[in-house]
Amino acid sequence: MTTRTWVTGLGVAAPTGLGLEEYWSATLAGRSAIGRVTRFDPSSYPARLAGEITGFAAEEHLPGRLLPQTDRMTRLALVSADWAFSDAGVVPEELPDYDVGVITASHSGGFEFGQNELRALWSKGGRYVSAYQSFAWFYAVNSGQISIRSGLRGPSSVVVSDQAGGLDAVAQARRQIRKGTGMVISGAVDASICPWGWVAQLTSGRLSVSDDPERAYLPFDDRAGGHVPGEGGALLVLENAERARERGAPQVYGEIAGHASTVDPRPGSDRTPTLQNAIELALEDAGLAPADIGVVFADAAAVPELDRIEAEAITKVFGPHGVPVTAPKTTTGRLYSGAAPLDLAAAFLSMRDGVIPPTVGSTLSSRYEIDLVTGAPRPAAPRTALVLARGQGGFNSAMVLRAVDRSHL
Repeated sequence: MTTRTWVTGLGVAAPTGLGLEEYWSATLAGRSAIGRVTRFDPSSYPARLAGEITGFAAEEHLPGRLLPQTDRMTRLALVSADWAFSDAGVVPEELPDYDVGVITASHSGGFEFGQNELRALWSKGGRYVSAYQSFAWFYAVNSGQISIRSGLRGPSSVVVSDQAGGLDAVAQARRQIRKGTGMVISGAVDASICPWGWVAQLTSGRLSVSDDPERAYLPFDDRAGGHVPGEGGALLVLENAERARERGAPQVYGEIAGHASTVDPRPGSDRTPTLQNAIELALEDAGLAPADIGVVFADAAAVPELDRIEAEAITKVFGPHGVPVTAPKTTTGRLYSGAAPLDLAAAFLSMRDGVIPPTVGSTLSSRYEIDLVTGAPRPAAPRTALVLARGQGGFNSAMVLRAVDRSHL
């Protein structure tokens, strides 16, 4: 029988809350963290809003020796990993060598650290550039630092596929568990709200230039004009189901039941986008039919053409208004590779608590035949969820989650 992969721990760092329950409470209340950028002066840039994490003091959570060698995203990732392991009831250092792996995703690496060191190079000279620049900027640094801090010597890697990367990393962790690794911590945390990172994001042409936090990020709305960037994400503890059962895991949020990823044809070709294929393949991998899915957590690009592609894919698979669709990321901004793991956490909590969080701010356009949950949380009892993510360059990823019956625990 195929090894089942359960999620037993969640660690969340989001603009709307540090920690799982704080984030979830804000999500259900529809509290938005989108506002004017404070980490630098955005006045001279066309986009000036972001979902920033406030109240995070790395020195309260991490040893002083780590602070000079880590970017903000890595500090958030290290603390999120600690929270995820604690939530799972695991002390990594007490587990056998090579028993636990770490697989993360990254959209941009440690941009802020890199920016500061380049400034030192240009303004002072090479002797003032930190030796830690050699790795602190790198895409794989979160995997490396989590591995070192927690003593994880199992399979470790990083996935880079923009916003789709968060799901792709979790899928790779699932593959490693099926190959025999007992436990993997996986997901993504991104943070590049700094001038260098901001300029890079602006080149996409997808950032909202609205200065009104309530109108800046409106997916599936006639007023959609791009997304608002954010920082943060989530890390998940994945385990072989049998192992989790044997050790008496304090809770099981659910199962990673299916996954698929596709890449769109090059721009200008006459071939169609492949998000629908990813959805259908993920359902097939999970052994489920469209009617079995209780809720869809959308990618929600808030770019009209991309919204159309996603809405059409959902409609073609599930039928017009065939399944509840939501995008709670309208309160946090798009967290790049951290966005989809945060959606995974929200989907698991949605199944746990019997409620679907709303898409705050959006009014569904009549052009889209989807059942978008807006306004307020919707009572429901989803036993399965589909999470979608897309990355610039044509990356598509779809992941199916399934609740675990108590009789199986």
